[in-house]
Amino acid sequence: MATRLHAARLPIVISLVLLLLTSLIWQVPIVFTLAGAVIIIAATAFVPRRTAQNSNRQSGPLQQAIWPDTSMKATINAVRNPAFILDIAGIVRFANDAAAKAFSETRPGDLFSLTFRSPALIDALRSAAGGRSAQVQYREHVEGASVFNIEIDPVRRPGMKTGFLLLRMNEITEQIALGRMRADFVANASHELRTPLASLTGFVETLLGPARDDREAAEKFLKIMLEQAERMRRLIDDLLSLSRLEMRAHSQLTDLVDLVPLVHHVREALAPVAQELDVTVDVDLPSTPLNVRGDADELTQVLQNLIENGLKYGETGGRLEIKAETRTVAGSAVAAITVRDYGPGIAEEHLPRLTERFYRVDVESSRQKNGTGLGLAIVKHIVGHHRGRLSINSVLGEGATFTIELPVADMDTLTDKNSLETGI
Repeated sequence: MATRLHAARLPIVISLVLLLLTSLIWQVPIVFTLAGAVIIIAATAFVPRRTAQNSNRQSGPLQQAIWPDTSMKATINAVRNPAFILDIAGIVRFANDAAAKAFSETRPGDLFSLTFRSPALIDALRSAAGGRSAQVQYREHVEGASVFNIEIDPVRRPGMKTGFLLLRMNEITEQIALGRMRADFVANASHELRTPLASLTGFVETLLGPARDDREAAEKFLKIMLEQAERMRRLIDDLLSLSRLEMRAHSQLTDLVDLVPLVHHVREALAPVAQELDVTVDVDLPSTPLNVRGDADELTQVLQNLIENGLKYGETGGRLEIKAETRTVAGSAVAAITVRDYGPGIAEEHLPRLTERFYRVDVESSRQKNGTGLGLAIVKHIVGHHRGRLSINSVLGEGATFTIELPVADMDTLTDKNSLETGI
């Protein structure tokens, strides 16, 4: 109480002087003057006042709306994806670590729209500043641009309007690419199946109509129908293989597989094809086992696809070389199998896309050779499942070289595992 009276001594003295003057000038009874003085002193001493702290609670949001507090920054900094805190004018007031790393040119104090130029984004910021959450897709204006899904939410404190905007960025480039890939896959698969189906339908209608009694035409058409049916069967088999590979993409491979007998087996199986195409197959294999951890059926499919492609597309060279060896890559031992043909080769611009589904350098030539456009896509999936690497090199007029590299099996680990299983 004494503190309050001391702090308010000047207003109290002025009030008492004014009361005394009213008594002297206007002859107000002294009793009323004393009563007024007592009321002023009591009010100063006992009536609760609006403290500076309370005053700050009211004026604080307006004064502090420019910069977020420490707790808000710490919370946003814990978010993995890039996130920004903006004021309602769209000025960056804080960027978390992920945002600072990904968008270093967007600094606190800058207008957000200076580096993120998009009318849709500006509209979303205005909507959020008005108190409504907004969402917009943003694509960077550079080559190989990334795509982001941006969510903007107003941040309110109790008893106040929107003070800040929380902006979160989630990159969806890969999801969009996968969606486009699925759509292209369905379109390509439908197209590949539609062509032989149309042929089959046309021939059946012809056999039921004009060629009903034409035995020679019927035999010719039936052979073509059989070829088209085989084409559809190969395509469906490859599609099923891809589907199975995708389902097993994360399965653990523990079996020990020796690549040397697999190469011998595939070479013998494709010997009739090499003889028919008049291609000589030269094999250079080590005398010792070349062991990797994997699936024997999948690795056989890889070798069959690569060797068959070399025979069919490199037949003009008349020679195919298959070599298996152990190499050291980045300090680790790998089993490398190289299949080289001496055919026309492949133009450099086609090399990066050869493993895409249904991609063909020459569509008509591929179909004549019973290709489905999925063989190298299957090879890439299997090699990836085996934690390996596929490389393709080619020079026009000199042929093409396909190489797969797979980690060599750790025999010490295998010995320890067998010892545990057998109790040795």
